[in-house]
This record gives sequence, C-alpha cells and structure tokens, in this order.
Amino acid sequence: MTIAIILKRKGAEVISVSAQDTVGQVAQILAQHRIGAALVRDGGQDVLGIVSERDIVRAIGAHGAECVTMPAAHLMTRALHTVTPQTRIAEALSLMTDRRVRHLPVMEEDGSLAGMVSIGDLVKARIEEAVHEAEELRHYVESAG
Repeated sequence: MTIAIILKRKGAEVISVSAQDTVGQVAQILAQHRIGAALVRDGGQDVLGIVSERDIVRAIGAHGAECVTMPAAHLMTRALHTVTPQTRIAEALSLMTDRRVRHLPVMEEDGSLAGMVSIGDLVKARIEEAVHEAEELRHYVESAG
C-alpha cells in the first residue's frame, strides 16, 4: 500500500500557517483542527517548514509564556522529511521512526504539495492492510480444507 491510497481516503487538504503567524495563533489553529502539526507556507504557497505541538512545547520550555507572541518562523523545523505519493507505507513508517517525526509532507515529483500524512494515518492503514491479509489467508485455508 502506498501513500497515494491514504491521501485518496483522507483527502489532500493541508492546514497551513504563515511564517508571521504567532505561536499563539498556530496553537489555536492546531486545536481548532485537532491536528498535531501545520505546514508553514509563504504567500506563494511554497513550503517553508513545519511547526508542531512539540515545537510549541519546546518554545514554552525555553522562553516561557512570552513565546506565544513569537512568529512561527522562529520555531518551525526548516529541514523537512518528505515522501511522495508512491512511497510505500512501511518505508514512510521507517522514516518517521528513524527521524523521530510524526508528520510527513507528501510532495509530487515536480515539488508541489500533494498532502500530508501523520503517524496515525500510517498506523491505521497498516492495521487495515494486516487485517485484510489475515482475512485472505483465512479464506485460503478454509477453501483448501
């Protein structure tokens, strides 16, 4: 199973913030949409980075409550780990584990944004895949017996 299948099911909508949005505004957007991260994009919709709940917690720990007025650009992660729609789920899970990230932007070969997947999206798809494989095996055994 590939990332493209997950995007087909969940959709390609990606919640984004601007680099100038404050940490407080970003936290409100994450809470409103019940998500753990948002891409940081410029006016031309180019992806500049990603800001996550973890980034916000680290900023609070380092700077205290005044960090809520800091712009997202000050705490976003600029070096993105990405996948393509053709990336297999197992490969994406391995990347998330190795890089200790919970969200992966999905980029087309031309560099355009295709969507974003979370660790939850990948685990859910992997469980569905395992259940399907078990059902097929059970049917095979039943028909062979």
